[in-house]
Amino acid sequence: MIKIKRILSFISALILTAVFMISPKAYAKDDELEHLSDYNYSKFKGKNITLNIANWGEYMSVNDPDYMDVNKKFEKLTGIKINYQTYESNETLYSKIKGSGADYDIIIPSDYMISRMIKEDMIQKLNFDNIPNFKYIDKKFVNPVYDPKNKYSVPYTWGVVAIVYNKKLVDDKVDSWDILWDEKYRNNILMFNNPRDAFGVALLREGYSLNTENKKEILAASEQLKKQKPIVQAYVMDEIFGKMESGSSAIGVYYAGDIKGMMDVNPDLTYALPKEGTNRFTDAICIPTTAKNKEAAEMYINFLCETDIALANCDYIGYSTPHTEAYKLLDDETKNNPLQYPDDEYLNTKTEAFLALSDETTKFTQEQWNELKIQQDTNSIIIFVTFMVILLIIDIIAKIIRAKKKKEELY
Repeated sequence: MIKIKRILSFISALILTAVFMISPKAYAKDDELEHLSDYNYSKFKGKNITLNIANWGEYMSVNDPDYMDVNKKFEKLTGIKINYQTYESNETLYSKIKGSGADYDIIIPSDYMISRMIKEDMIQKLNFDNIPNFKYIDKKFVNPVYDPKNKYSVPYTWGVVAIVYNKKLVDDKVDSWDILWDEKYRNNILMFNNPRDAFGVALLREGYSLNTENKKEILAASEQLKKQKPIVQAYVMDEIFGKMESGSSAIGVYYAGDIKGMMDVNPDLTYALPKEGTNRFTDAICIPTTAKNKEAAEMYINFLCETDIALANCDYIGYSTPHTEAYKLLDDETKNNPLQYPDDEYLNTKTEAFLALSDETTKFTQEQWNELKIQQDTNSIIIFVTFMVILLIIDIIAKIIRAKKKKEELY
């Protein structure tokens, strides 16, 4: 869905109302939501509760004056304050919680990380009596493999990983992961800066499963990443937005919803779904075991499942929604966009979801990733030191020339 900027304030109320009526975003008035359920959102008013929420960057309709701020809506409706923070990868979130016991009430990890957190008792079971809007979650997303009995999570969005590229800078046909290894685009390629996604791309290119536990296959993927490293401009997460939108990079790989956002900013950008297949992911809302406000957090989850809120978030971030009523309100252009809603044939035959790997495989993959990144850092240091040595030599030569010239002037 193409993002529609809020109509300028000087336009008459009559025109503004008409725009709201035809807009799929259906902006609500400041004090009400059009499709709000009869849930008791006032039960914690006056109790001085703050919810600490951790989410991916650019992954909720907040802090943008042109869009509904769903957190401010929640605060006004409930009296509960929101402390909103972001992270850039599942691994970053995991480290924050595991290492320091970060004080979060709500987190939104991806499928494989959810199953890992369940295994390690890092998230807790939900009381679905407090989340009646779960009824709007499409049955295809209920009882998923990462949470088989659906006790710990509520699906937030889903999507696929795709290639994003600039049509003005890339003149080859793009339909394969091979393009990310093409020497022609040296120093113009962006790669994931996290091991699961990066290895996922390399494994698919080699024809292997995203969830292989075979060390030989993981090593083969690792070798491919090492071969790719010299032509990579940067390993990125949220940094990809600025680089692709500004045209300073030609090609990269990222999540479909974010690619849609980049394309909205820069019309020279487009995408490709690789013929070898790709990752299909689901991100879901969970409550950490250490959360201090579980019932209020469940209220927040229910709020995110209100039709207007699910629609606002879906529209803002460009990801695919598992919410049946929000999906019905999307326009045909969005529903028929293969980037956001690939056809069933591609989904069923060319996509694979990440599963939680064994501890041994996770450790082995992380070691391979660390080795790759250390080599990258070492190369950067060598280049820096070489550059500084060259500058020093130039400075010495310049001083010798100046001294010689001064001596000649004296005699």
